[in-house]
Amino acid sequence: MLNTFARSAVSKVVDPIGRAFLRAGLSPDLVTVIGTVGVVAGAVLLFGFGQLFIGTVVITAFVLFDLVDGAMARARGYGTSFGVVLDATCDRIADGAMFGAIAFYCFTLIDDRATGIAALICLVAAQVISYVKARADSVDLLIGGALAERAERNLLALFGTGLSGLGVPHALPILLWVLAVASVITVLQRLLQVRAVYRRSQADSAGPAI
Repeated sequence: MLNTFARSAVSKVVDPIGRAFLRAGLSPDLVTVIGTVGVVAGAVLLFGFGQLFIGTVVITAFVLFDLVDGAMARARGYGTSFGVVLDATCDRIADGAMFGAIAFYCFTLIDDRATGIAALICLVAAQVISYVKARADSVDLLIGGALAERAERNLLALFGTGLSGLGVPHALPILLWVLAVASVITVLQRLLQVRAVYRRSQADSAGPAI
């Protein structure tokens, strides 16, 4: 959802950065990997040890690399099939590390099982949401936006950890449960989108009745 409304505004910020990285000799694939390593390290070493605020700052900075690699590909004038697969794979690794570390923090450091369960729901749903779209694309069932895409998931989760790190009470459980519910709804939404596109394709292939 945020992707639809914010893409042009974000591009104005990240496109100059992408061009600067290209001039420095970096490749989009390298930036993708650096961003993923940074997110994983921030999640495991900071969230995993209870440093929620600084962890949020570090992870947010590296999440932006996910935008810069695309800007670099646009500035270069082309992307690659390998880059698309690498980017999607790294996104899944980053999502798993972030929500896994939040769940670890909740279960082991603050003994908050309810919020830990919410984090696990977010982790699993995030993987399924992306998987459904990827599988639909692979069989030419192209679907559009959804309620809780990756931008929304990152935004809500990192707002929750950041505010909690600053001492705002109940910020993390509230935002994680909102995200968990939205993510489950999005899984169903994705499946309904795929079914609708499939039915339209079947109707189109059948042609008009004679």
